[in-house]
Amino acid sequence: MNGAAGFRRCRITFHFFALLILMARTAAAQGALPPGFVYLREIDSSIAQDMRYASYDNFVGRPLPGYEAPECVVQRDIALALKRVQSALAASGLSLKVYDCYRPTRAVRAMAAWANDGRGDGPTKRFFPKLHKGSLFGLGYISSHSHHSSGIAVDLTLVAASAPAAPAFDPRAAYAACTAPAAERSPDNGIDMGTGYDCFDAASHTYSTAISAEQRKWRKTLLSAMAAQGFRNYFREWWHFASGGGRGTYDFPIRPLPKFQQSPVQ
Repeated sequence: MNGAAGFRRCRITFHFFALLILMARTAAAQGALPPGFVYLREIDSSIAQDMRYASYDNFVGRPLPGYEAPECVVQRDIALALKRVQSALAASGLSLKVYDCYRPTRAVRAMAAWANDGRGDGPTKRFFPKLHKGSLFGLGYISSHSHHSSGIAVDLTLVAASAPAAPAFDPRAAYAACTAPAAERSPDNGIDMGTGYDCFDAASHTYSTAISAEQRKWRKTLLSAMAAQGFRNYFREWWHFASGGGRGTYDFPIRPLPKFQQSPVQ
């Protein structure tokens, strides 16, 4: 009797631990990325992250599909190139801050659907103060295809390495247009580039002359630092850079960095 009971206890214990292992493997698989992709935080945790499409501070006004965590995910070689940019900027007391990295194709579709839904401009008009949202697609500010979905594009800016964190975004606040003085726009501790991020306006064109000499200088600083590592800028958006091409597109969701991976890798 005691032998049979002991055997049953052993079986129960075995199945219990087998279930724990299966659960751990399932959780790891859910957080795993496709081959070639990494969390930027794993490669260089000193690069600031302000992932706007996982928040309400974006032109759609809500987190976009697929952004389940505010994490920058990119192809590994892109992350390593960003690490080199960051290292070069450090000598000048500067840091990169990323706004968007890999973008699931479901989010790209959601952007296009929002631009073409015919519902009027809505509360996010501050991102396109001089345009109707229905024109953003045709003008090249929103596209049905994006290098972001290949993991080879990033949206970013410069920030002083010693800059304090920006105040929290308040969805109830009446922030000024993205072309207004920096202090009047939504919170951002980045260096003033003349417009806010995702500002759909001619002033956001990389070589716009509608901004101050100081702001043009900072854009040139960012452009030069990124170009030195092979990144190409999109002329309508001072913040958008890509490198390489032809890697296909992806739609996996951006999930939190698994705890077992939360240490830098080389």
